[in-house]
Amino acid sequence: MAMGSDEEPGAAVPLVRLNHVSFQCASVEESAAFYQRVLGFQLVKRPASLDFRGAWLHRYGMGVHLLQRVSDPDAPPVARRPAAINPKGNHISFQCADMGLMKARLGDMRLEFVAARVRDGETVVEQLFFHDPDGNMIEICDCEKLPVVPLAAGAAAAGLPDLVVPAPRDVHG
Repeated sequence: MAMGSDEEPGAAVPLVRLNHVSFQCASVEESAAFYQRVLGFQLVKRPASLDFRGAWLHRYGMGVHLLQRVSDPDAPPVARRPAAINPKGNHISFQCADMGLMKARLGDMRLEFVAARVRDGETVVEQLFFHDPDGNMIEICDCEKLPVVPLAAGAAAAGLPDLVVPAPRDVHG
């Protein structure tokens, strides 16, 4: 069934959860070591039919698939590693049970990161943003403190709510 313009937005589909994210890497070995050392992922077996260099890692009910970047003259140019950590940039996010421990871990590993907070009334969510070896941004947060509250059908149809001024952030590393 193709999605047409008369489909109801937000209609239920048979999705269960996020399965994996996939990143092209300058060095699969370096990136795999990073995800193991920093985030605790474990290497898992890849299907034998995959005829390209890569690594699959798994933990926390999801996978990270790393693909060796190849030099192909017809391939689009590779994005350069961002000079600064921008919490508003594209990123993947991991829920964390102990933000203090994670912040100390990143500091002990001498990884540059940006610490930020999101406030909603009395609720304060801690966030840590940093890059992997290929410049992909990772967020560690305790975001489950924030309730997921669907907007009423009329409010959603009227457009996005007003945006809030960003919270102050601290750069470490």
